Amino acid sequence: MAAAEVGDDVWGEDPTVRRLEATMAEMLHKESAVYVPSGTMGNLASVAAQTRPGDEVIADCEAHLVVYEVGGTAVVAGVQMRLLDGFEGVPDAEAVRSAVRSDDIHHSVTRLLCVENTHNRRGGAAVAPERVNEAAAAARERGARVHCDGARLFNAAVALNRPAHDLVAGCDTASVCLSKGLGAPVGSVVVGEAGVIDDVRRWRKRLGGGMRQAGIIAAGGLYALRHNVGRLAEDHATARIIAAGVADLAAARVISPSVPTNIVLIETDRPADAVVREAAELGVLVAATDAHRVRCVTHLEISERDARFAVEALHRVLAA
Repeated sequence: MAAAEVGDDVWGEDPTVRRLEATMAEMLHKESAVYVPSGTMGNLASVAAQTRPGDEVIADCEAHLVVYEVGGTAVVAGVQMRLLDGFEGVPDAEAVRSAVRSDDIHHSVTRLLCVENTHNRRGGAAVAPERVNEAAAAARERGARVHCDGARLFNAAVALNRPAHDLVAGCDTASVCLSKGLGAPVGSVVVGEAGVIDDVRRWRKRLGGGMRQAGIIAAGGLYALRHNVGRLAEDHATARIIAAGVADLAAARVISPSVPTNIVLIETDRPADAVVREAAELGVLVAATDAHRVRCVTHLEISERDARFAVEALHRVLAA
């Protein structure tokens, strides 16, 4: 990163940013890409670029886009959400067809389907491309486009043993984080058709995300893509240690998706805030996601030894 060749990215003159964008587009078999400061901005810019104010967007009721992105789709893009409750966060084709509004003056226009892979609040579920493609095909039949919140897309690819481009083949756009398990300090990349990405880039600027000598941080993203994708399997292994380690506790229930990755969601009889506080006192940082649910996430700085240490601490806290 310190040696990165830089330029003014707003003017398209940063060679390292351009290289990062080209690399991600190639990996995901998409025409073009744009580097954005965060996954939240990537999702919002993607929604805004593919809708008009007053349109409707279909999404899972537990989607990150719905729960954790402070209503940006409503406040900024001016769209309303149509929420579904699909298996592990992805609706089946019939649910999508039923959710798309008919051509009626009383209805909003259903313009976009959003999916998430892996799915954060569904236990880090890796969703098979066949299921995504089925939902996407149903959306397209009814004239809607498809966006994938792929914050942890490479976790899904590694867990499913499928190339990452398979997971977004049916999607018009996808936003992928370089941070999280990939380990870069900042940034996401949105991929898609060149014309749509031009609009996403315009929205990036409108949202204040235009960066200057961004090659410094883009270099970290390039390193992550070259060196840290395959090792995501190690994070899945440490997450399995935690999940197995707390599964026998009477006061805890692990939410186990069909294909787990590096997220462990634990439902507990104890208040989640108390679990977070007491675990921190023992040297283990977890997060509360609901009143009685905590989330553990493994990453490249968590070793097998760390995972076992976390299990011991969680035993003490959850059995209290």
